[in-house]
Amino acid sequence: MSNVALELTNVRKKIKNKEIIKDVNLAIRQGEVYGFIGPNGAGKTTTIRMIVGLMDLSDGEIKILGKSIEKDYKAAARNLGAIVENPEMYPFMTGRQNLRHFARMYDDVPKGRTEEVIGLVGLEKAIDEKVSKYSLGMRQRLGIAQAILHKPAVLILDEPTNGLDPAGIREIRDYIRRLAVEDNVAVMISSHLLSEIELMCDRIGIIKHGELITEQSVKEDSEEADQSEIKVVLDVKETEEAIKVLASLELKAEKEGSQLVSLMTRETIPQVVYKLVEAGLTVYGVTGVKQSLEDQFLELTGGNIIE
Repeated sequence: MSNVALELTNVRKKIKNKEIIKDVNLAIRQGEVYGFIGPNGAGKTTTIRMIVGLMDLSDGEIKILGKSIEKDYKAAARNLGAIVENPEMYPFMTGRQNLRHFARMYDDVPKGRTEEVIGLVGLEKAIDEKVSKYSLGMRQRLGIAQAILHKPAVLILDEPTNGLDPAGIREIRDYIRRLAVEDNVAVMISSHLLSEIELMCDRIGIIKHGELITEQSVKEDSEEADQSEIKVVLDVKETEEAIKVLASLELKAEKEGSQLVSLMTRETIPQVVYKLVEAGLTVYGVTGVKQSLEDQFLELTGGNIIE
């Protein structure tokens, strides 16, 4: 893919002969928001720390805009912005002083960029207060402002909405989407708020026991939606007869109260309804229920709590 901004190839990490990360391969395109989730101890934080250069790889390669983190760290890091765990700021300085201090660390932060990012993250009213007085949510906003000062091509955010109220969460979500679309930034987000990941991201990857066990699009196109299995609730008067009709179509059904539940593709539903009516059964309703990201996560990981 020519527009790949962040690429991990056969990335492995061993600590004291224990393999923590096992051949992880993923690629995030420019303008894409990618959700990276996993149970406690799955290797999510270790992977992120390797991407930002805080931990060495045991094997494999990580590239940012084609530049290797290990072989050409300075060139790779120039295109990287990140918040890993909690953003570190100088508490005795104001928010504005912190940003100006960080801006001096980069060679190419344009004049006026500090004021621009202050507005982008909604910190205008608090920017001249000392950071020691900031709430956790305000620190998160300041951390994001600092991470995007140099207009990175890749932005890594670990729990970016931590400590924010619902209005703040929505603002940060909208900003991240805008950043990806308007500035063509590749954003990788780790979060335990699965509902937010669903709203914010284009794709998600789930890591478990150090392996990337699945990657999938959050927003399916119509063809993908037709081919993927969904849970279908059938409200049919004659449930036993309906189970036999479904079995003839090689579909299993289970009773849930007075209704039946079966897994099938969206394009199969008309055929099922036709067969039920043809058999003379009374069909009150058919409802397709798409699995939420939370349901999928719990099913794939065995119900573990994510970091």
